[in-house]
Amino acid sequence: MSITTRFSVGIHVLALLDIYQDEVTSSSFIASSVNTNPAVIRKIMSLLKTAGLIHVRPGVAGARLAKPPEQIPLLAVYEAVYADNKSQELFDVHQDTNERCLVGKHIQSAINPILHRVEDALKAELKGASIADVIQQIKDQS
Repeated sequence: MSITTRFSVGIHVLALLDIYQDEVTSSSFIASSVNTNPAVIRKIMSLLKTAGLIHVRPGVAGARLAKPPEQIPLLAVYEAVYADNKSQELFDVHQDTNERCLVGKHIQSAINPILHRVEDALKAELKGASIADVIQQIKDQS
């Protein structure tokens, strides 16, 4: 799985839900902040809900965080928004290489250990940062 805008949009949604917690936060409202289609927001919110990161009020426009932002590591957001992907690999390495070529035969085994270390480092960083950290950065910049 490669990192797409799902991840940053998931973070955006969670930060917005906390900052605007006293307002009705419909998918249209959130979509206007992200500058995307409400259907995209509903898909991401569905993934966040399934992961237990948000509560959605049925029949009422709006959602809220399921736990304090300090308790939502960015790794949880990453895992939530990519939960429906078949591949859990950050880097998608090509597989149909020419076995008769020295490089083609060994490229995956040569680069996969490096890419796994990079992925582990990324996940460690994401585990150490929370939605609260993002919210604080937003407030510091306003």
